[in-house]
Order: sequence, then C-alpha cells, then structure tokens
Amino acid sequence: MNEIIQKKFKASDYKSKLKPVWCPGCGDYHVLLSITQALTKLQLKPENTAVISGIGCSSRIPAYTNSYGFHTIHGRGLAVATGVKVARPELTVIAAGGDGDGFSIGGNHFLHACRRNTDMTYIVMDNEVYGMTKGQPSPTTDPSWDSALSPGGTGLSPFHPLVIALASGANFIARTFSGDVKGTAKVIADAIEHPGFSFVQILSPCVTFRPDQKIWKEQVHEAMVSETDDPARAARRLMSDDGFNTGVLYRGSREAYRFSCGDEKGDMEEIQKQFEV
Repeated sequence: MNEIIQKKFKASDYKSKLKPVWCPGCGDYHVLLSITQALTKLQLKPENTAVISGIGCSSRIPAYTNSYGFHTIHGRGLAVATGVKVARPELTVIAAGGDGDGFSIGGNHFLHACRRNTDMTYIVMDNEVYGMTKGQPSPTTDPSWDSALSPGGTGLSPFHPLVIALASGANFIARTFSGDVKGTAKVIADAIEHPGFSFVQILSPCVTFRPDQKIWKEQVHEAMVSETDDPARAARRLMSDDGFNTGVLYRGSREAYRFSCGDEKGDMEEIQKQFEV
C-alpha cells in the first residue's frame, strides 16, 4: 500500500492572493510575514486555522492570510474569536488588531479574554496612533505627543498592555518588534502552542503619522531578565520596563477554559414545560 505523503506547507501557502494596501514603511508588512512564518514553522493546515480581527489597519490581516477569517466590527474581534474557539475547539484561532481597536473600544473584551483564558492567540500591532483614521492619539500614545489633532498632547496616562494582560490572567505574555521578523515569528509560534490565552504585543511603527517611530529599531532590545512562570516576578519586571524590552515575559500554567454543553439533546416538549406559567 502506498503511503500518503503529507504536504509540507510553505510560507506562501498561508498568504492570500490579495495585495496588502498598507502605507509604504508600515510595520504591519513584517508582522504579516512573521505570522506566515510562524504558521509554516508549526505546519498548521490553513483549513484548520481561523484569523479574526476588528477594525483598523492591522485588522486587515485576515484578508491577507489563506485561512478561515472574519473581519468583524470595531473592538469586537476577541468576542468573535472566543466564540469561534468555543464552537470549534479543534481550530487554531488567532485574533489580530491594533492598539486603538484592542485597548480602547475593545478594552473590556481584552480584560475578559485574558480572564477567561480561552485557548487562542491575540496579536496586537501597537503603533501608538489611530493610523487608519489619520493620526489621532490612541490609548498607548505618550501623553506629551504633540500633533495637529492633540495640540500639546493628551496629558492622559497611557494604557500598559502587558501590565493589564498579566493582572487580568493571560497565560502567555510577550512583546516583540515588527522589524525582527524571525524573532517575532518564533514568539508567535510559541504563543500559539502555549495553552490558554496568549497575548503578543508587537511594536509596529506607523511611519506615515508617527515618523518619529523610525528610531524604534534603535531603541528596542532584548529583555535582560529571562521569562518566568511566576506572575509576581513578572510584575516586578514590568515595574522597570522601558516599553522597549522584547521577548517572552510570562508563561503561565493555568488550565485553558473549555466549554461543554453536554452531548444529550434536549426534548422540546420538556423544555417548553419549564417556561409554562
């Protein structure tokens, strides 16, 4: 009997035929490349993978990947992704979005996705600005960033994604830089393989509305402290974080959430009786 030879997937097998329309120099090009490299490393079947997003430049990712995908509404990518994973637990579910989409209108979903610890991976391309809507400050924008839309800066304390993720119960937490394609691909692959809710913040410059971010490639550096499975130790490390430390911060051991409604089908007449008055 002839053995069935399993096809070996290449990075191109995970790319759709659509050409990305991001601005020249956008870090999201490299993030897309890292995602396809991670999927190649894991040899996941495209038909067993689902990529879900919200709204924004980074949320175009599902259109550029060859897998099941859903481009949802603003801030609701995690809610839909959670539903997909609960309904189809055999799928590898990846949610993708940006700092505005994920931490502003989607902030509440972010907190509870971490808390639920559903087995999926959330990739946030953080450029500290609303790029698609022409440069408004986002939740992660420095309070002193001066622009035409926020003269003198917002004066608001920025949202700290890694701190929130750790406090809310995410099981895997990491930060990478989009310019480090191989390093980011490895972290994404690790995040996908780790059980529970995995969160990867990717510093992805928006050189169109934040040309000052070109210097990020000189500011990012590997964290001096190795990853930990102790949330208290991870919290102490975050106290001295300069925002440019990269690598895995935390690998937890919480059991991933598993939903079960049972195998028995309810009898309609019996269900109706429960609602009789």
